[in-house]
Amino acid sequence: MSRHPTVKWAQRSDKVYITVELPDAEDVKVKLDPHGKFFFSATSGPSKTPYEVEIDLFESVDVNESKASVSSRCICYMVKKAESKWWNRLIKQEGKTPVYLKVDWDKWVDEDEDKGGADDMDFGDFNFNSLNMGDTDDNYGEGGSDMEEETTEESKVAEKIVEEEENAEKDKEAASEVKKNYV
Repeated sequence: MSRHPTVKWAQRSDKVYITVELPDAEDVKVKLDPHGKFFFSATSGPSKTPYEVEIDLFESVDVNESKASVSSRCICYMVKKAESKWWNRLIKQEGKTPVYLKVDWDKWVDEDEDKGGADDMDFGDFNFNSLNMGDTDDNYGEGGSDMEEETTEESKVAEKIVEEEENAEKDKEAASEVKKNYV
């Protein structure tokens, strides 16, 4: 009897990432059907334990545009969706998700983030220098501000670390909310 390897997944509007975590896999067989059937089998370990998983994906896929990559730690499959749209889940089957199937939070992107973030926004010819960001000192930038202090390299690094920690905390909170909705 074969076992189920851990399978992680994440999606974008046009593709699904499926990662089978099976270190030192041998005799790897991966098959993808246009109707959305994903099949994986391999052996692993000194006793050549067989592993197998068959998944009915939520919708049909483009087999010709999908790609697989086998490494010593995992098998990654980029599955191109037949239609560019978000799936409600990975598998057709409703109800409880199998225990071996997990969301890959390292690769996950929310639907609203996939359409383009702030880096992709077009601000046209807007002049950000015209904004008054709270600076009312007319001499600012000319060395006349009493509030202006020299910032050492160490304090810049410290500010950056604090900013990164705050962003990481926000990311954890956002991931937690997403996890509640998708798991």
